[in-house]
Amino acid sequence: MNRMMTFSFVAVMLVLGCFPTQGQESVAAIPETKADRDARMQWWRDAKYGMFIHWGIYAVPAGIWEGKIVDAKHGAEWIQCDALLTRSQYEPYAKQFNPLQFDATQWVRIAKDAGMKYLVITSKHHDGFSIYNTKASDYDITDATPFTRDPLKELSMACRKAGLRFGVYYSQLDWHHPAQENDTDREGRHAYRFNRIRPGMKNQYVADMKIQLKELIVDYGVEVLFFDGEWVSWWTQEDGQDLMCYVRALNPNIIVNNRIGKRKKEDGDYGTPEQRIPPAGLDYDWETCMTLNGTWGYKSYDHNWKSATDLVQKLVDIASKGGNFLLNVGPTAEGIIPEPSVKRLHEVGQWLLVNGEALYETRLWNPNAKYDPHAEAAAFGPGPEEQPEIKRAPSATRKSREYRYTLKGDTLYAIFFTWPLDGVATFKELASGRTAKEIGHIELLGSSEEIKWSRSLTGLTVSLPAVRPCKHAFALKISTTK
Repeated sequence: MNRMMTFSFVAVMLVLGCFPTQGQESVAAIPETKADRDARMQWWRDAKYGMFIHWGIYAVPAGIWEGKIVDAKHGAEWIQCDALLTRSQYEPYAKQFNPLQFDATQWVRIAKDAGMKYLVITSKHHDGFSIYNTKASDYDITDATPFTRDPLKELSMACRKAGLRFGVYYSQLDWHHPAQENDTDREGRHAYRFNRIRPGMKNQYVADMKIQLKELIVDYGVEVLFFDGEWVSWWTQEDGQDLMCYVRALNPNIIVNNRIGKRKKEDGDYGTPEQRIPPAGLDYDWETCMTLNGTWGYKSYDHNWKSATDLVQKLVDIASKGGNFLLNVGPTAEGIIPEPSVKRLHEVGQWLLVNGEALYETRLWNPNAKYDPHAEAAAFGPGPEEQPEIKRAPSATRKSREYRYTLKGDTLYAIFFTWPLDGVATFKELASGRTAKEIGHIELLGSSEEIKWSRSLTGLTVSLPAVRPCKHAFALKISTTK
């Protein structure tokens, strides 16, 4: 396919009034108090766990070009960049993309079964291909492929029916748009990664982008926008601020990540650590996005799956530090979520059926501060469990890393990853005098047995039942009294 993106002149002129061009003013920011922001962010903070989906025509080559693996270190969605493909070399994949086995209801059922509360899917990745029926471009799934359906519309409807919140990923970087070109001053993949704007064409691209964002927000009911590709030099923090005003004007309740700007604390609504868990969390809203294996988009040869135990412990670790976990799946070109992904997600969901109350609707608790259920601590708990992608917190002992804490009203949850051989668990952070509240009752989630416990200056000691209620991790529900 050699067609470039084509856009409606009338639509462009309508959108131009909503962003700064020469002689025009930007949309005014919507004023928001802390209470307003807290109300807007509440469902997202309560949700804790969502599904990320990377799906596009890059699922056709599945990480292979001319019979060879293309840069196994990077995601399948980067194949146009990593194989240094021209537009004319990459575009034919669209004609091969015909996901007849795609079933939005099934995808949403998988997310729901996993215990996830929201779903975010790529609407347009760096390759510029739109996975929905956009009126702004003919480089989309309904015009450029044999597939005649709109998966994004079907997913939006399925999410709404199942009670899941619906969001989309959208890239500012675009290897297909005529306003952008490779940076020929750079070599290899970096020429693609750091695409530049053709002289005098930035306003056109921003206008086209806003047309699509309006479609997604108004026509598809998008509640979360996950931007990406903001690292290019031509995209500025001011561009992000103006775009934030634009999308908030379309939906004042929309939640937007910090990649709408330049990943600064003041950009968007939440931070986005990728493939890692911040050892001490962040002092503002944040969400770790992570792959189930080693790639975002589907790779036929990537079978390096994380275990269910690893996923559960990462979810717990993130929630205990006040963050959300956006866990990615990469469906095939046929529209199938790989079975190893489904199996692991189901196992996590089974764990959440028993222990979900220890994560959903909770907030972080600082074990080194006085226990005040009505105050959100700025400090964070113990460091992360062993993870190859980040260094261990130097101040945390191995034993302290086995415990995580979450808070919901007057209830504290203590979650531990290792079942003690002697059946006795000791929580030093809950020693007498370390918290302002008294402990009234303790139960082990998933167990009906009475829990015996004692509290001293050295810690809270809990005698556990003989039978473990679940696998992966274990949660104590600690009710407090005044």
